[in-house]
Amino acid sequence: MYVECFGKGPTGIFLDDGGKTMNGWGGRDMNESMIRMMELSQQGFCCSQILVMLGLEAQGKADPDLVRAMGGLCGGIGYSGKNCGALTGAVCLLSMYVGRGAPEEHEVRFGRMMIDELVQWFDDDYGTKYGSVDCNSILENDPMNRISRCPQLVYEAYEKVTEILEKNGLSLEGRMEEE
Repeated sequence: MYVECFGKGPTGIFLDDGGKTMNGWGGRDMNESMIRMMELSQQGFCCSQILVMLGLEAQGKADPDLVRAMGGLCGGIGYSGKNCGALTGAVCLLSMYVGRGAPEEHEVRFGRMMIDELVQWFDDDYGTKYGSVDCNSILENDPMNRISRCPQLVYEAYEKVTEILEKNGLSLEGRMEEE
């Protein structure tokens, strides 16, 4: 089953409710991260791409190849409705900081435990709420639910990655090598 990615179209899914909050944000006041997510969504990027782009921007980097590759996770892995792109994108974002990217690099200590913490959190919060972590389940097979659900999932996943990094002495601004 094909799942439409929330970033598609001229307005994405981050729709203004006429004030300080945005539909899908759970009534939260807007902050810089939310505004940037909205801008990227309106440019046609999906949840997995948005998360990695935020990480790249925090590091002062751009990597169009990586962003294109992240497009394979859109709409629940290739628009199949499988694993949610907010989850897979957040795991990739966290891996940018704790994973190994070259032969001379080492995985950050406890990196796999950090990734497991992220996955467990997402499963406990959203898997329990919607019956699984698949896009189809989260959206209840109704593409219109992406307007009210996806922004909050993407934002909360981004915040959880930030929290996990900070708790382990790392930050979004750069990958810190182990000594």
